[in-house]
Amino acid sequence: MLRLFVSLLLLAASPLFAAQPDSLVGPVRMIDGDTARMGAYTIRLTGIDAPEQDQTCKTGQKGVPFACGAWVSTRAAALFDGKTARCKVEGTDRYDRTLARCRVSGRDMGEVLVSEGLAFAYRKYSRDYVALEEAARRRDVGLWTMQVQSPAAWRKAHRLASAQTPPKAACVIKGNINRKGEHIYHLPHQRYYGDTRISPAKGERWFCSESEARAAGWRKARS
Repeated sequence: MLRLFVSLLLLAASPLFAAQPDSLVGPVRMIDGDTARMGAYTIRLTGIDAPEQDQTCKTGQKGVPFACGAWVSTRAAALFDGKTARCKVEGTDRYDRTLARCRVSGRDMGEVLVSEGLAFAYRKYSRDYVALEEAARRRDVGLWTMQVQSPAAWRKAHRLASAQTPPKAACVIKGNINRKGEHIYHLPHQRYYGDTRISPAKGERWFCSESEARAAGWRKARS
């Protein structure tokens, strides 16, 4: 019994079971416009949302494509890299990142990023930065000088587009589940192939051969 008790104590003290600290202090390095590294921690700034690294926007009246995600990351790094941040931890997200509000030189990092037009108020989770976002929009600064899609909308569209791309060049057979729950596969030459969309969340998938599709319990579309 004593041995079991000691083992449990050792497990609780291990990094795997370590409690999330209430606060963090240290130099930061920006990963992108709303995420930073501090030592072993990946910190996701709460209440804001910035363009993803590979997100693009359009500039000027002609709508010229611009790598706004990379641009925001560079600007955020220029503002904060190497500076000491004091962060109040609020929990973790589904990617196991530390959710926190951080201050550098007395200023809220999220406040700076939104005010500079480098990030948006993440209304889904907080309205703390909404007024700052609206002020940045009126001043026409940063991202507000461009045609920009919200990062959340961009991520959703990117996921949908990725789902329509075969995992391998040879795996082009579409496995679809219809409204009746029937598992049907479509070949490239068939009538409804072009209109069929793959939704992995529903259990739909790509196949590399008809035999693979049939073995998984799917039948061939009739036209």
